[in-house]
Amino acid sequence: MGMNVSSGGGSEPEVMVDINTTPLIDVMLVLLIMLIITIPIQMHAVKMNLPVGNPPPPLVQPEVVQIDIDFDGTMMWNGVVVPGQAALEAKLAQVAAEPVQAEIHLRPNKLVPYKDVAAVMAAAERVGATKIGLIGNEQYMQ
Repeated sequence: MGMNVSSGGGSEPEVMVDINTTPLIDVMLVLLIMLIITIPIQMHAVKMNLPVGNPPPPLVQPEVVQIDIDFDGTMMWNGVVVPGQAALEAKLAQVAAEPVQAEIHLRPNKLVPYKDVAAVMAAAERVGATKIGLIGNEQYMQ
């Protein structure tokens, strides 16, 4: 509780009457703590039916196509130089048209610019080749 004291002479000081909120805050905090303690902890779980065991191996192993990208942007399809982006897209379209697509292993050189690697991956996506993976990542580890 506060009191306003004036510097005047004979008049009585004005008393400032405000409610003391400290006990109310204490009671509110005690009630909040009791509420937190009494609420049961909710178990958030998602029930999933996961497969049991190992799936059988595929009957026919897919063909593997290896695309190497040299430091200067030269692309090689299974060791044979591909003359340009149009020829690469034609070969990728042949792979995408097969009923069982071949796995495409993309192995870029450590020094090749990323735009060349991204161009090959974008071309594969455009023609619908879905089984593509980057290999040889151990060369980037230090």
